[in-house]
Amino acid sequence: MNTTFRFCPQCANPLAPISRMEDGGEKTRMRCAQCDYVHWNNPTPVLAAVVEVGGQILLARNAAWSGRMFALITGFMEAGETPQFGIAREIKEETNLDTSALDLIGVYEFVRQNQIIIAYHAVCTGDVVLSPELAEYRLYDPQNIKCWPAGTGYAMADWLKSRGHSPTFVEWPKAS
Repeated sequence: MNTTFRFCPQCANPLAPISRMEDGGEKTRMRCAQCDYVHWNNPTPVLAAVVEVGGQILLARNAAWSGRMFALITGFMEAGETPQFGIAREIKEETNLDTSALDLIGVYEFVRQNQIIIAYHAVCTGDVVLSPELAEYRLYDPQNIKCWPAGTGYAMADWLKSRGHSPTFVEWPKAS
């Protein structure tokens, strides 16, 4: 249970893990004992794109990341936009590329971040100009991409399979 949400937004009293009967049985959620507010802590939808430019795949490194990992273009939906519009907007904001075609790859869980990833294949054109959010990018031939064993890495693997490639995964060090 995510306990970072600590105070009630309605009455400012502390939230506490309180169990109550719900449709599916007893469920413990962060609740306000004073006004009965419930913090649902539902997963956040995140958009992701396998960005194809001139037959190659663009992977980028986030400026906030330590290390040299490159990944898909991702971002959050804005209120009032469709997932398709949202990912095309994110691609434009982060890379300056224009999206000419979008196809849904799939929907993936990312439990560690309490997110649901909606992944697309985006065919794009234009000149890459990175936003300050991204430090650098690389273009890869699809057959040379190594997938990562988490969220968007599974979307990449599914996209590679749909194109006739056998995805390989990098091995991450085990937590000690």
